[in-house]
Amino acid sequence: MTSGDKRKDYLNWDEYFMAAALLASRRSKDPSTQVGACVANEENKIVGVGYNGFPRGCSDDVLPWAREGEPLETKYPYVCHAELNAVLNSNQTNLTGCRLYVVLFPCNECTKVIIQSGIREIIYISDKYADTDSVKASKRMLKTAGVKIRRFESQRREVRLNYVAPEDR
Repeated sequence: MTSGDKRKDYLNWDEYFMAAALLASRRSKDPSTQVGACVANEENKIVGVGYNGFPRGCSDDVLPWAREGEPLETKYPYVCHAELNAVLNSNQTNLTGCRLYVVLFPCNECTKVIIQSGIREIIYISDKYADTDSVKASKRMLKTAGVKIRRFESQRREVRLNYVAPEDR
């Protein structure tokens, strides 16, 4: 690269927003599933970020994280999904036309929130629960509502973060 040429290895918008979703997933304290979500508006600005965790004020040291057992002794009745948190944490009231970047394909309950919020496209990494009724219902609703869905694609396998200042590397 000669002086004056731009870098060629910069992140495209999809990579940038998905990286934000993946970074958010690192905030989750769930021992088995860490999901992050990022909402981007039509101006390519991040307007909401979320990860899966318990509601504000509900101690993650008191409520259960188990996946199996008696229903009230599992995480499922208590956890807010990343998509819900990204919408609720958004810094604008109208998400019409926005895109949602999410690590795991949304469940039917989050899909209702996504559709109601006006988000027009979902970009996801994993669809590992595609055969479940919840995800089948999600896809049916999204198709009916005209919300686009697509799997995230990138030539990159990873993006590394370094907490050391560039001049100290």
